[in-house]
Amino acid sequence: MVTTDKKLFLGGRLKRLRRDLGVTQSRMADELGVSPSYLNLLERNQRPVTAQMLLRLAEAYDLDLRTLSADDPGGGAGLEEVLADKMFADLGIGRHEAAEVAELSPGLAEAMARLYRAYLDRGRMIDLGAFERPDGTPAASSSPTDWVRDLVGSQRNHFAELETAAEAIVAALDADLQDLGPAVRERLVARHGIQTRVMPAEVMAGSLRRYDHHRKRLMVSETLAPASRIFAMCYQLGLMEAPEALTRLADRFAAPDRATRQLLKVFLDNYLAAAIMMPYEPFHAAMEASGYDIERVRPRFGVSYEQAAQRLTTLSRPGARGIPFFMMRLDAAGNISKRFAAGPFPFSRFGGACPRWNVHDSFKTPGRIVTQVIETPDGERYFTLSRTVRRTSGLQAGLEDELVIGLGCELKFASKLAASRGLDIASPLAVEIGPSCRICERPACPQRAAAPINRTLLVEEASKSVTPFPFAR
Repeated sequence: MVTTDKKLFLGGRLKRLRRDLGVTQSRMADELGVSPSYLNLLERNQRPVTAQMLLRLAEAYDLDLRTLSADDPGGGAGLEEVLADKMFADLGIGRHEAAEVAELSPGLAEAMARLYRAYLDRGRMIDLGAFERPDGTPAASSSPTDWVRDLVGSQRNHFAELETAAEAIVAALDADLQDLGPAVRERLVARHGIQTRVMPAEVMAGSLRRYDHHRKRLMVSETLAPASRIFAMCYQLGLMEAPEALTRLADRFAAPDRATRQLLKVFLDNYLAAAIMMPYEPFHAAMEASGYDIERVRPRFGVSYEQAAQRLTTLSRPGARGIPFFMMRLDAAGNISKRFAAGPFPFSRFGGACPRWNVHDSFKTPGRIVTQVIETPDGERYFTLSRTVRRTSGLQAGLEDELVIGLGCELKFASKLAASRGLDIASPLAVEIGPSCRICERPACPQRAAAPINRTLLVEEASKSVTPFPFAR
């Protein structure tokens, strides 16, 4: 919660908020009931943000005031990570100086981050001896995945319009949430004429889900777990029953190109499917009552551990907010394939998870929850819990690999978690971590260092997009 016992200079955060909302300074000033010149002074940190102004912001834009708190890392963590590169070592730029630049000029900090990302991408392609993707198209310096990921972060991974659409669909289904599959399958047939078929892996040829528009048939791979089959059906149902909501959101966020817009719509429908399987109110209530015990709650909704964990990062409805979790998914080599956050957390934007975070140790204890208190370079502390999950690949029936789901929240919320019971949360032993492996100068994973380089695979990985809420869970 934002404290008002001292003057708050939040100019950079106001600029970021206005940029994310896509409104002009004059329009924001009008909506807040102040003059444009006064808002300009606030954004330039020449006037403090008063408690009355904070309340106006919260009312006008339906904000959680925690998003404007002074301890929000904002863009400073990304700039700090850029400046940690050895090419800047001789400049001696400290963490506080980086944070000051990001606070006063968030646009400039973001521009530096984009340039650095392009520099890394170009260096990666040079190392691979390729300036083209395998299909011959130019290798982009920024990907649709990065754009969508940044957008989701700016929205705190919460889309109220999709929550409302999901609730309408669930009401129409009128089914037991613990066994939603039959009702979804029946509605696809009765209302949309779409048959669902579970197909052999050989027939699917590596796909996990496929929709035949001509035959109006949804095909899902036999390798998918039951929860993932239901998810695939909910995904299709969302496309059929809420196309206007999906299109409105895609139009509102104005993706820069067709490929990015397509990925954005995939993400939005994935979000909608998850909201159908885990409707906001019952899911939030069950998590609150259980101390956010995923293993206890997930059977009530017929979902996997990963699906429930990711849904936790979306609970930001005004008046019924959950704990603001962040989530990360990574493999044994340290490659991060998911990251979402409902609250502030300085994710590494250009490297993997710091090896001092024991999320990596979960591979040694499959299926068990591992907890830890970590401290980031900005001095903030977080309670984290990690455990492995099994992923079934669609490439070959029966082929599985192991991933780790890392969850966390600010330490002040830890006492509400069942996973923290019996632990000393008041004075914990906190492990300092860096925003990337370059900070702590330790290899991300011995397996990665020892593994031979598959250049073709790396080029493909560098150019492909990762869709959130994937089906193979």
